[in-house]
Amino acid sequence: MAARFYGSIPALITPFKDGKVDEAVLRKLVDWHVSEGSHGIVPVGTTGESPTLSHDEHKRVVEIVVEQVAGRIPVIAGAGSNSTEEAVDFAVHARQAGADAALSIVPYYNKPTQEGIYQHLAAVARAAPDLPIIVYNVPGRTVASISVETLDRLAKDFANIAGVKDATADLTRPSLQRLATGESFIQLSGEDGTALAFNAHGGTGCISVTANVAPRLCAEFQEATLAGDYAKALKLQDRLMPLHKALFCETSPSPVKYAVSLLGHASEELRLPMVPATDGARQQVKAAMIHAGLLN
Repeated sequence: MAARFYGSIPALITPFKDGKVDEAVLRKLVDWHVSEGSHGIVPVGTTGESPTLSHDEHKRVVEIVVEQVAGRIPVIAGAGSNSTEEAVDFAVHARQAGADAALSIVPYYNKPTQEGIYQHLAAVARAAPDLPIIVYNVPGRTVASISVETLDRLAKDFANIAGVKDATADLTRPSLQRLATGESFIQLSGEDGTALAFNAHGGTGCISVTANVAPRLCAEFQEATLAGDYAKALKLQDRLMPLHKALFCETSPSPVKYAVSLLGHASEELRLPMVPATDGARQQVKAAMIHAGLLN
């Protein structure tokens, strides 16, 4: 049932102006990503500062992105919460707004058991049965991690559990999941630095922070891996690797918002508890952008 989600998929920043979502800049960012060759887009994920958005703002961002994309690339709407009721509400809204899929995170802070994780995601899947659900596994943010076995159980029990965004950086995971769940289960990396190896293990793309800054390079990199041209991909990886590292030298999205501001596409305004990148982080980000050929 799922459209094929693959390639470079920016985990889109949410631009702010004077404390409010900057809707005009958001639309321009969407158009830029489409024109630069991104293969999909994810509004209101962690990089989009979803924890600091009100529910109305969250839904409005999804609606704007779907409207502005206008079917040109798939939209995977962030739809996660550690409250099952909220996660269900966001997934239902994503479907109603016309998103192509929803990204539903393993519940954070609560530290549920594997059965609790299963029941949470099962509730989301049941609530939007015709919407592909991409499970987001990021134990560095959530503490809890979904096991290969629980994810396989969900995929077998619900036709719309279509794939995973794997931000574990555990490169045994895509191979183990592929063996358990099959080649048709979509595996997207959520960790730019290991996306090269992830695709070699059977992944088909990356929901990427770096693609906010270097969308064309990230798209070319993904296309090279998917074509089996790992020599070309490795050259692009060498250009991008300092940037992958720099964008997480402090808690994301502070460095990536600074990087996007250097390109002139959006302000670096954040919402507390996120604070602007320090001078040291700025120097590292700027040097990495020069290395990648994004700045003179």
